[in-house]
Amino acid sequence: MSDQSTADDQGQFHTESHDPAVPEAYSAFMRQGWGDQDADVPRRSGADQAAARRARLAALFPGERLVLPAGGYKVRSYDTDYRFRADTAHVYFTGNQTSDAVLVIDDGEAVLYARPRSGRDTDEFFRDRQYGQLWVGKRPSLSELSASLGLPVRHVDHLQDALSGSGKTRVHRGVSLQVDRSVPVDRTRDDELARVMSEMRLVKDDWEVAQLQEACDITALGFADSVAEWDRVLEFGERWIEGTFFRRARAMGNDIGYDSIVGGGSHATTLHWIDNDGPITPGSLVLLDMGVEARSLYTADVTRTLPVDGRYTALQRDLYDLVLQAQDAGIAACRPGSPFAGTHEAAMTVLAHGLDAMGLLPVPAEQALDPESKVYSRWTLHGTSHMLGLDVHDCGQAAPESYKGALLEPGMVLTVEPGLYFQDDDLLVPEELRGIGIRIEDDLLVTADGATNLSASLPRTAADVEAWMAAQRR
Repeated sequence: MSDQSTADDQGQFHTESHDPAVPEAYSAFMRQGWGDQDADVPRRSGADQAAARRARLAALFPGERLVLPAGGYKVRSYDTDYRFRADTAHVYFTGNQTSDAVLVIDDGEAVLYARPRSGRDTDEFFRDRQYGQLWVGKRPSLSELSASLGLPVRHVDHLQDALSGSGKTRVHRGVSLQVDRSVPVDRTRDDELARVMSEMRLVKDDWEVAQLQEACDITALGFADSVAEWDRVLEFGERWIEGTFFRRARAMGNDIGYDSIVGGGSHATTLHWIDNDGPITPGSLVLLDMGVEARSLYTADVTRTLPVDGRYTALQRDLYDLVLQAQDAGIAACRPGSPFAGTHEAAMTVLAHGLDAMGLLPVPAEQALDPESKVYSRWTLHGTSHMLGLDVHDCGQAAPESYKGALLEPGMVLTVEPGLYFQDDDLLVPEELRGIGIRIEDDLLVTADGATNLSASLPRTAADVEAWMAAQRR
């Protein structure tokens, strides 16, 4: 069984070993003869931005205590854990990516409570399977964390002292069970904290934009890798693409930003198809919705729908061109001062009229577009845009009037991703359309006079996609 971090009756945090006791002679011998000293750690990129964000957050809640946990490990199966990924809000305000840490901002003063690497005066470094250095690697010391993040860092064992006492306290809930149990719940105050933190992330600064651009650039390389291995793709199917893209994500970034969607044939009509266990069949299309998470944890989110044979059939090209026209309309609506919902409305107008021209709608396009009808949605299914950043669906706890009901501002980054999906059992469409799914998605930065496509290095038009695929396979 994996060792666990627990809180005792006093709420102190410590590591609990479930391994059998070892002989004292062995333990004593293991504690001898080790060299360990703090390394000179450079200040982490983005640390200054995180400090400014903490100051802004504290100013919004003067005289209050704000508690933002990083979270801990989650069990994958029995005694193995998932790879740790720190909570988004915690990362945004600290830059810290180590587990079990908790940021406490008390009346403007910020302290990070963290779990450092274990000293050689206990058995933890060689016996603890979750935190011990000989099991999982070397964690930073408190001083190394402080130097890299640019804020005071104390041992997590002292967290309970910081959480005790009177005063208004707000907690970012649902991240750490121990923290949630340590502070009484005030749902109104806690929800307000979550909302404010989400809304602060709506507009990205220059450093964040650079991180997103890097994520998009690595993502483009991952797409190219996948096509370069097309012979293996045809042999092994969807899983080969998933694995190839993951390799690039891990080599140049931190991870994938979300489970890759590799939808060959009719799997493309399942919006979140992540089983990725099907074949890649000649004559069909494959929908690839994939994004690299950079080492800063900012993620890309890009979709292309490729012809398996390298060239679209006439029918596939007609449908692809219709989706591309819808995306072009959505991108054109992505401007400062325009409503966030405008990208969706522009794209859906194109698709509804296209479906009408194909004779599929039961009513004229304008009637189908009426909010009281929306029957066109049978074949479009989802919204066209969402915010993008540290989360692939970023700023999800922002108030509707600040996000989906708001106007776009320079610095916002959002996807534009219309699609058409004809299910393979849909009897209301001609047989030749059944099982076809097409989505095109790019990541747009709103600028002072329009928008910049951060994922523009990947081709979008049918002709350019075909030429690009041919070039990658040489």
